[in-house]
Amino acid sequence: MGDHFNEGRASERPVHEVKLDAFYMGVNEVTVGQFKKFVQQTGYAYGGDWNDVARYSPGDDYPMIYVSWHDAVAYAEWVGKRLSTEAEWEYAARGGLVGKRYPWGDEISHDDANWGNTVNGKDKWSKCSPVGSFTANRYGLYDMVGNVWEWCQDWYRLDYCSSSPAKNPPGPGTGGFRVSQGGGWYDSTNHPLRVALRNGNPPAHWNNPNGFRCVADVP
Repeated sequence: MGDHFNEGRASERPVHEVKLDAFYMGVNEVTVGQFKKFVQQTGYAYGGDWNDVARYSPGDDYPMIYVSWHDAVAYAEWVGKRLSTEAEWEYAARGGLVGKRYPWGDEISHDDANWGNTVNGKDKWSKCSPVGSFTANRYGLYDMVGNVWEWCQDWYRLDYCSSSPAKNPPGPGTGGFRVSQGGGWYDSTNHPLRVALRNGNPPAHWNNPNGFRCVADVP
């Protein structure tokens, strides 16, 4: 885990090795259609505005946005799953590649992901793109970077890389921010899309680039 190029934030270092138990991860980010079904069937008190969602994710096959960490956890529990830990997310995003900037290698273009708030190359969307619109990584996972930031289970702490356990790191015990990873459609540079980048937001925070995907433990 971490910044192999010494080009990111100090919180991304030192590079360190962790070992994880096996897990399943959702191939795609949770979609608008899936989250709507959750709200309709459970009566969950979603606090967002569906008109705002539609402005940036205008269809059921687009990623659900304007979700807080609490919303993401509630959905994950409803489907019998959970959010990934930060370590699980980075492992999955790397897709089996070691020491690379992105899920596919060290360079990025608009043919690889939805980012930059512009239409360019295969990126035909100025806002969110339908899930699975770009090539999957080597683990078969789509949109691990770009499109929407993805909530993780962990609390966020700047110095966690230097004190992380070597096996199944769960993140800090407490904090004021939860980890979010992967960058979004609006990021105008490639920096936030690096798999090693660490970011945190208040768990009640929600905005148009915030989404999530689920994981499940292997029995």
